[in-house]
Amino acid sequence: MNRKKIIGSICGILAAVCYGTNPLGALNLYAEGMGTNSVLFYRFGLAWLIVAIVMMIRRESVKVTPREFAVVSALGGLFTFSSLTLYVSFTMMAAGVASTILFTYPVMTAVIMSTVFKERITWQTVVALVLSLAGVMTLYWSGTSGTLPIWGVVLVLISALTYALYIIVVDRSDIHMSSFKINFYVLFYCTLGMVIYSLVSEQALMLPPTGRAWFFVGWLAIVPAIMALSLMVYSAKYIGSTATAIIGALEPLTAVAIGIGLFGEPFTMQLVIGIILILAAVALTIAKKER
Repeated sequence: MNRKKIIGSICGILAAVCYGTNPLGALNLYAEGMGTNSVLFYRFGLAWLIVAIVMMIRRESVKVTPREFAVVSALGGLFTFSSLTLYVSFTMMAAGVASTILFTYPVMTAVIMSTVFKERITWQTVVALVLSLAGVMTLYWSGTSGTLPIWGVVLVLISALTYALYIIVVDRSDIHMSSFKINFYVLFYCTLGMVIYSLVSEQALMLPPTGRAWFFVGWLAIVPAIMALSLMVYSAKYIGSTATAIIGALEPLTAVAIGIGLFGEPFTMQLVIGIILILAAVALTIAKKER
């Protein structure tokens, strides 16, 4: 296994763990009375400000070529849509259920890569996809017969598709930009998107009402935004979009760990089986021989 593949795999694992903390911040801010538009506006706005300051310190130029501008514009639009639909779905169903449905994105990624870009899907990839999906379903299977809100399901599926496309564009765009510059533009588009969404939906932006709310805004800005996006760029570039998506199985696993560690949820044999399946999928993806 070469150095780039090792770095890419580590970045993919860390990106998945960081992105998996989204419900932790979102649900706490909803409990503080903030709407989806406000949560995402301050999340993206603060993240963009931090990245801009870092770029100033690094003396990094924000200039881009017309081709690079087109790519970062596409990435900004995709991530805005993916985040908005996911966060709205949190208001319609349990975050764990939404995370389960969201994890259809590795399958979407693999299908798009094989049909559009003619990427060869190996048996290791197929097995890893099956193991990861089985693990996620095991983690969140409740055994209840209740029905899910149709619009909530549709929103999460849209979020999954746009996130899969985001990973693919990062993988296939072949632009030579630092992750900071990419995220500078992506986060700017996301912040602008939330302003437009607030105007169209006639929902006023609300300041975080407490110090606790500001803490979770900062968390969302730094961990599942700046850190996750930056790490995902390197992962997709070094190991490819399909492998990065499969390693993303650690996202719902992170949600389970948060539930057990912070909210006292029980650690059952069902969770043990789900965790083993997911870790097996991730290990198989990382260990797969490079062709």
